[in-house]
Amino acid sequence: MSFWSNLIGYQLVWFAAVIGAGRGTPWPGTIAAALFVAWQLSMPGRAREWRLVVAAVVAGVLVDGGLAGSGLAVYAAARPALPAGGAPLWILALWSAFALTLTQSLSALRTRAWLAPLLGAVGAPLAYLGAARGWQAMTFAPPVWPGVLALAIGWAVALTLLARWAQRIERSDGAVIAPVLRRDR
Repeated sequence: MSFWSNLIGYQLVWFAAVIGAGRGTPWPGTIAAALFVAWQLSMPGRAREWRLVVAAVVAGVLVDGGLAGSGLAVYAAARPALPAGGAPLWILALWSAFALTLTQSLSALRTRAWLAPLLGAVGAPLAYLGAARGWQAMTFAPPVWPGVLALAIGWAVALTLLARWAQRIERSDGAVIAPVLRRDR
């Protein structure tokens, strides 16, 4: 059940964030992500994953902050942001919630080295384009391809590093990953 609750919970956070941002407010996604993160970290054996959440937020500051700062992407509900003019709070909240899928619903990324960069390079641009088209949560500056390419590269690198970090947490903490995930081995 934790696989499905993690997957569905994250998807609900994603929709709250992009719909809220598209309507000009960062708070629905930020609050939903905070509740999701608190819920996931309160589960037995998962409290130590806070380090993965912090690493993901740093990745979000770099990837989305870089896109915003360079003008390659424009985010709806762009304030508050970290740093000012960088990654909006709602997108950083999404990064924090996403981090906790790496030990549950996306745990396969930890054991298949090729899958993390592929999912980052393909899945992230598709998700961002969906958020842009469906809810106007962000836009890429024309021409679109440099922003999409930068996003694909940034996410490929970030997701690879985050998946490795999730794997290190599992190895060093033993019981950090929920027992249901032990089936991977």
